[in-house]
Amino acid sequence: MSSETLKATTELEVHEVFNQWLKAARAKNVEAILACYADEVIAYDAILKLQFKGLDAYGQHWRFCMELCAGDGIFEPAEPTIHADTAVAFVHCLIRCGGEQDGVVKTSWMRGTQGYVKRGDTWKIVHEHFSAPFDMESGSALFDLQP
Repeated sequence: MSSETLKATTELEVHEVFNQWLKAARAKNVEAILACYADEVIAYDAILKLQFKGLDAYGQHWRFCMELCAGDGIFEPAEPTIHADTAVAFVHCLIRCGGEQDGVVKTSWMRGTQGYVKRGDTWKIVHEHFSAPFDMESGSALFDLQP
């Protein structure tokens, strides 16, 4: 297999896992979301804690987040970009996240990055980072920014 074909195949495999994660997040299916992560995942989310270590801790966080919002989850990536070799891959994008709270749809654009490793024939997320920029003077997150 040529290096170009291998690169395209690898990127397609990672893209499939990213889409699996996205579909599960939109459906608020926490078990399907967690199936995309490695047991030793380290995650930096935009709310509650500085970091989450391990699948159990991050799973509890995902459950909490999904309980906050009624209806389907809103996860809309803008221009996801994949960089991959045969064993390690990264996906980054802006992603509109949120859901419905008290009958009102609440979303904001976040910055998202996922790091993947290949284990056998399976890609797993080992690192995830969601963040929002903030105003240095006020210390407030800038949730109203648009791409």
